[in-house]
Amino acid sequence: MKKTHSLFYHILIFIVAQVAWLSLLGLWIYWYVSNYIILTKVGSKISPQLISGNTNLFALISGLILMVAISLGMSLIFVYLTRQISLTRMYDNFIASITHELKSPLSSIQLYLETLRSRQIPRDKQQEFFTLMLNDVERLNKLISSILYLSGLDQKKTIGKYAYDYQIYDSDQVLRQMIRDSAEQVHIPDKAIRISGHPSCQCVLDRNWFRLVFDNLFDNAAKYTVQPVQLDIRLNCTRKKILIEITDNGVGIASKDQKKIFHKFQRLEHHNSPSVKGTGLGLYWVNELVRFHGGRIGVFSKGQGYGTTFKIELPVYRVSKKHYIKNLLKRSRKTVPADEKK
Repeated sequence: MKKTHSLFYHILIFIVAQVAWLSLLGLWIYWYVSNYIILTKVGSKISPQLISGNTNLFALISGLILMVAISLGMSLIFVYLTRQISLTRMYDNFIASITHELKSPLSSIQLYLETLRSRQIPRDKQQEFFTLMLNDVERLNKLISSILYLSGLDQKKTIGKYAYDYQIYDSDQVLRQMIRDSAEQVHIPDKAIRISGHPSCQCVLDRNWFRLVFDNLFDNAAKYTVQPVQLDIRLNCTRKKILIEITDNGVGIASKDQKKIFHKFQRLEHHNSPSVKGTGLGLYWVNELVRFHGGRIGVFSKGQGYGTTFKIELPVYRVSKKHYIKNLLKRSRKTVPADEKK
């Protein structure tokens, strides 16, 4: 509530400043016109040199231009400051979220280690503790790697810094396998997923990186679903595009939020899912990974309570974005077929 009031005060101050400038402009014009009329009537009787039409007109036009420029400058400064305030708030939310995400597994690891040090734990229980600690370490590693990766995306330093393994795959086979692996990763049972369609085309993917697209989308579906999650996945292939549609039965997304969910640090809150944890980077990362594969992603939802559909488009190998796909293969030091060099 305090942040909302702060933004309201900034907007109010800007409006008052603009009204002040416009009022000053109006008074200036009124003063100019009044004095010009008086000078026109009596100035010639006193001294003809007092009236100079061209000079007065130039002064009026120049003054108006300067006032408009100042007003536009103030508007641009206000827009910039508003964006900076919004960005600062998003960073604050991100720091709070990432701190919690880092602290939770660290606290868990600390508890296990203290227990192992202070008590005599049976061998089988020790193995269980070690497994849980390794899972927490892996969670931390993934979280830190994702932050570093996204930092590389922003600074255009990702290429060459991370290992790529782009290869040519049968679309139907590789997509179904990644879907099954991701569902298992986020603990979604097989019976909760329905896959339809058989895209009979080839694609170029880095399986390790692109699987994170499904990991994040499935994880969001599980988090933002009140009832048991159900995923309806449709696979299709046109002449130039591989189409992937993932529909969940979650809480849905309001139309006003659908355009900004792929922005960095954006986290949508819903009254049915008030305690959902996250950093606001998942869908931003999904968008970047799809884009790096030469594709694009969109979202559709009828609104809150109606579920969400994510639509992914990827280029078909040898047909669409030939030059881009060739560069993807080169990045992972794969041999480009001879007919692809033509």
